[in-house]
Amino acid sequence: MLTLYDCATAPNPRRARILLAEKGLSWETVAIDLRGGEQLGQAYRAVNPQCTVPALRTDEGVVLTDNAAIIAYLDSRYPEPPLLGTTPLARAEIASWHWRAEFEGLLAVAEALRNGSPAMAGRALSGPVDYAQIPELAQRGVERARHFLDTLELRLQHSPYLGGPQFSVADITAVVAVDFGRIVKLRPDPQQHPHLLQWRERLAQRPSIGPA
Repeated sequence: MLTLYDCATAPNPRRARILLAEKGLSWETVAIDLRGGEQLGQAYRAVNPQCTVPALRTDEGVVLTDNAAIIAYLDSRYPEPPLLGTTPLARAEIASWHWRAEFEGLLAVAEALRNGSPAMAGRALSGPVDYAQIPELAQRGVERARHFLDTLELRLQHSPYLGGPQFSVADITAVVAVDFGRIVKLRPDPQQHPHLLQWRERLAQRPSIGPA
């Protein structure tokens, strides 16, 4: 049985949950209290020295300690439905948009939150090392995330899904980033982002994702 080390309120574990659900898999959940700092305790460090969630224990007993590894493992181990593409060009297109969704979208929102929230003073980056906040990065993160919404709008004018004609891991990361933007009061605008909102409505029909 797969075991997911999870936190229901955090965006990155949500990506893993969506992926597992899209693959039609069952898994056991071990909840990690991020707000209480459980990820920094010795018990969880023994599971994942990076002190981050998600982590996935495979059927072989190996612990995968980040989403990149979880995605690579699950799409190879359980190839249907394929979420990383099936042809060289499709895989390249999906990989490109997945990278953009993570770095231009998800990490931009995280930059805004972690550098702007008083609750995260001294925790500007996730992981075992404490880093001081840089307030200027909070505003930059919001600006980057806002630009990402515009980027999605342009792409989705010409493609039903971010990586092409089929739903993929790029859509998973992008929808998590868009929904996570609410935490810094950033939402798609019906006038400026109609295609983005139509895409979000399509994804809402997927049981793994649901409404925003």
